[in-house]
Amino acid sequence: QVQLVESGGGLVQPGGSLRLSCAASGITFSAYIMSWFRQAPGKERELVARISQFGSKTNYPEYPDSVKGRFTISRDSAKNTVYLQMNVLKPEDTAVYYCNAVHWVSSNAYWGQGTQVTVSS
Repeated sequence: QVQLVESGGGLVQPGGSLRLSCAASGITFSAYIMSWFRQAPGKERELVARISQFGSKTNYPEYPDSVKGRFTISRDSAKNTVYLQMNVLKPEDTAVYYCNAVHWVSSNAYWGQGTQVTVSS
C-alpha cells in the first residue's frame, strides 16, 4: 500500500519559515519524481517544486517564479522523504500543500492527504 504522509504545516507570520516533510512508503522512492503542489481556496492546484528521480540527468529541481529563491525542495533517499523548505513566506502562500509522486517510467502517480499552511499576522 502506497502512502505519502505530509507534515510540518501550520500558522506562521509573514516573513517566517516552515519546512514540510513527506514520508513515502510502499514505493521504490528513488524511481519517483517528487513534487509539491498547493491549492488555495477557490484556486486550481499549482506546482510549487519538483525534484527528479535519483540519477536523472534532466534539469531538476524546478520552481515557478512565484516561489523561486524562497522555496527549496530536497530528498533524502535513506529516509524515503522529500522536504520543502519555505522561507520569506507571504500571505499568498497560504494553501493546502500536497506531496506528489510520479514514477519516471510508468507515470503511476500518488498524492498525499495535504497539510495546511497559513501565513498571517
